[in-house]
Amino acid sequence: MDEVLLRSLTPGVLTVLVRRGADFAAAEDAVQDALIEALRVWPDAPPRDARGWLVTVAWRKFLDQARTDAARRRREERIEEEPGPGPAPAADDTLQLYFLCAHPSLTPASAVALTLRAVGGLTTRQIAHAYLVPEATMAQRISRAKRTVAGVRFDRPGDVATVLRVLYLVFNEGYSGDVDLAAEAIRLTRQLAARVDHPEVAGLLALMLLHHARRAARTTPDGALVPLAEQDRSRWDTVLIAEGVGILQRALARDRLGEFQAQAAVAALHADAPSAAETDWVQIVEWYDELLRLTDSGVVRLNRAIAVGQADGPRAGLAELAGLDPSLPRHTAAAAYLHERDGDLAAAARLYAQAARQASNLAERDHLTRQAARLNSRQGPG
Repeated sequence: MDEVLLRSLTPGVLTVLVRRGADFAAAEDAVQDALIEALRVWPDAPPRDARGWLVTVAWRKFLDQARTDAARRRREERIEEEPGPGPAPAADDTLQLYFLCAHPSLTPASAVALTLRAVGGLTTRQIAHAYLVPEATMAQRISRAKRTVAGVRFDRPGDVATVLRVLYLVFNEGYSGDVDLAAEAIRLTRQLAARVDHPEVAGLLALMLLHHARRAARTTPDGALVPLAEQDRSRWDTVLIAEGVGILQRALARDRLGEFQAQAAVAALHADAPSAAETDWVQIVEWYDELLRLTDSGVVRLNRAIAVGQADGPRAGLAELAGLDPSLPRHTAAAAYLHERDGDLAAAARLYAQAARQASNLAERDHLTRQAARLNSRQGPG
């Protein structure tokens, strides 16, 4: 297989798909899937017209994904824009599709990636970002998952833990990414909670509701991010907060603590504080300790370092941060924030600017750029 040939053909194939009406991001995904298919097929059956083969396969894959996306949009149109409290409406087949994609023949990571792509409607790039891996790596993982399930019977659905992980990632992408999927993730998690009596299902639903309750206050009318400490708490949805806290309390009372319950407890402490200054940071650090015991996640360690900086002072937070991998997402932004709280405005401004260059979306990049400009203006020309 001549990979140099494949790379040389890629721009032309991409151009053809865009001219046929595919948007650029969808065309990129389709071409990438076609390249992976070529790597699998061509060694044994090389085509006479390599470029024509790639165009045909890529266009077919684009059409398949377009049909999937259209079906997902039709499902989303059947629900209200914002999720309301109370029991779940009548179930459709979407949740069942989540279980089927989480097939026992797949590893949990592959099952999550496949479900996010095939049912959740996320692009390969968005899934790769959620998993903190290169896009090409994620494309290969999804392609392998498709090949694995191509010939299996779907009479053994996957487990609840994998479906929970998928719903969690769909909500996170909908909450902070380019596609609004948060309401759909809440709707499906309500359905799952009605079907499965498990404290972690309840914990995930509580976590979603508590985060979603703050959504109206997270951005300005022009789309700029508003940090948690600066949000207008009168705009938080107290009905969703009350429902989320109630669900969480009932789950915690069962004494089967899991990751989602611990995350929801942190969110509940933020929601319960009348103001940012009255946040119980000591208890938040304790919940992060529980999360570390459950997950040993680098991202949790980063969040814990920020909480320590609030509870015990910025230098304590910086000491915690110093022991973490600097390649962690938002590590640089966290360092900038703690340096600012410690009074080192020059270092904070430099780090905010660096974090802006590393940001994964425009809103976050603009926010960090403004933070750097604000501190630079306070320091003056020197």
